[in-house]
Amino acid sequence: MNKKERLVAAIENGTVIDHIPSEKTFQVVSLLGLQSIPSPVTIGYNYPSNKVGNKGIIKISNKFFTDDEISRLSVVAPNVVLNIIHDFEVTEKKTVETPDELRGIVKCNNPKCITNNEPMDTVFHVVDKSRGILKCHYCDKEQDIDKVEII
Repeated sequence: MNKKERLVAAIENGTVIDHIPSEKTFQVVSLLGLQSIPSPVTIGYNYPSNKVGNKGIIKISNKFFTDDEISRLSVVAPNVVLNIIHDFEVTEKKTVETPDELRGIVKCNNPKCITNNEPMDTVFHVVDKSRGILKCHYCDKEQDIDKVEII
C-alpha cells in the first residue's frame, strides 16, 4: 500500500498496534490505559483484514510498551502485531504472544483461592496456548483466557 493511501495518519515515533480483532479494540485501549496518556492516540475500528476478518488498529505517538504491558495485552488480544516506529519508519515488528506464565494480570475465579483472600499477586501457568487454558499456581483451577477478569 502506498504511504499516501493510509487510512490513518502516520506517526513520527511511537507504537502501532495492528491486527486487533475489532471487538477487542476498546478493551485494549482500556487495558493499556490509553485514555489517560498525554500523547496523541488514534483508534481505528472495523477495518477489513485478511488475517482477522475485521480489525482494529491503534497508533500511539511517543509511547513504547514494557514487557509487562505486552504480557497484559496478550491476555486480551494474543497475536496482535506491534510496529515500533522511529522517524516515520517501522524499525521493529513484534507479534504478541501469550507468555508461559502470567503474574498479577488475571484474577483467579475460585473464591476460595488464597489470591482472593490474601494480599498477593496471582500466578497463572499457560497450560495450553492454542486453546487459551490458564491454570492457577496456587489452587490448580483452570480458566479459559477468553473469560478471565483482568486485574
